Order: sequence, then structure tokens, then C-alpha cells
Amino acid sequence: MTRYLPSKPSRGVMVAMVLGTALATSPARAGASVARGAEPSAKAVTDISKYCQTCWRNARLPADRWQDCTQAVFVRLLERVEADKWGAVLVDSETSERREFLRAIDAVKKRTQRARKFAALSHELPDRRPVTNTTRDDRDAVAKAAEQLSPRQRRILELTADGWPVPEIATELATTVERVSDEKYKAIKKLQHHFGIA
Repeated sequence: MTRYLPSKPSRGVMVAMVLGTALATSPARAGASVARGAEPSAKAVTDISKYCQTCWRNARLPADRWQDCTQAVFVRLLERVEADKWGAVLVDSETSERREFLRAIDAVKKRTQRARKFAALSHELPDRRPVTNTTRDDRDAVAKAAEQLSPRQRRILELTADGWPVPEIATELATTVERVSDEKYKAIKKLQHHFGIA
């Protein structure tokens, strides 16, 4: 599956984006931290971001979720670790800051994996076991019905049948989730009409 990753932002933009999001998400605690003059270094933010990306890759999380997961880790760090001590979270020692950082990564990773697992149980996704009781006539009928669909609609239904969730289909086809859902709905309606179901 082809994944499209956004172009890499500059370090200054990344630091501003991370801190801006974190501060906006947790104004009370963040405000107190800033008031005391605590501010993480740009190097600490960059190093933490890289470490997080490696964790998401190793955990096989979807690449389009990595930025959100990293933001969630920064928010949790901002709530629980003084910003000027963020440089200590990557030190190989048993500091409370490092333990909190590892807990944040683990919590975000597990939450993302659970969300993905629940999405896979959606009633819209088919059973992945192969269908063995189809006859040649059934397959021919489905192939004939599929001729009424546009190439994009056929591709969306093929990916759905393979168990792909809508957001990943949208990424694969370089379109929006809304567009995929709309095309999928239209394709199903065409097939239902063809078979006299609706």
C-alpha cells in the first residue's frame, strides 16, 4: 500500500506547532509552566519527536496517525513534566521524567491500537475468510454487475472487501474520506438496484 507522507517541516515550524497545540490543549497547566519561565529546548522537542516516530513505526501504527500520536505525547508531557526538564526524558536513567515519558508513549500507542482494532470490527468491513461456496454463475453475475460501476467505485469496493478502512482507502486513492464514503454508497446502491434488493 502506498502512503503519502507530508513534506518535512522546518525545525522552528515543528517546535512552534508542537508547543502551540500543546499549550492550546492544556491552558491551565501550560500557563503555569510558562509563567515560571520553563521552556523546552528546540533540540529536546526535535529529539522527542524523532523518538516518538520510531516508536510508532516499530508499533506498526498507521503513518497518517504518527503526528497526532506525537502531539498527544507532548500534551501529556506538558501536563506532567516541567518543560525545561524535557531534555532528561531521553537520558538512559531512571528519572521520573523518563518514566513519565515512557508511560505517555505506551498510553498513546495502546489507545491508537485499540481504536484501530475497533475500527476493524466495523459492520461495514467484510469477514476476511475466503468465500468457498460461490458458484461460477454467482461470480459471473457479480462481474456483470460490476461493469455498471466506475473504475474508482470498483477499486473502493475491492479495497473494502480486502478489509481496508475508509481512511486508508482515501489515502491510497489520494482523495478525502467523505469522497470515498460517497462513492462507496453510490456503488452499493447501484449493485442493490442491479440485483433487485433496493
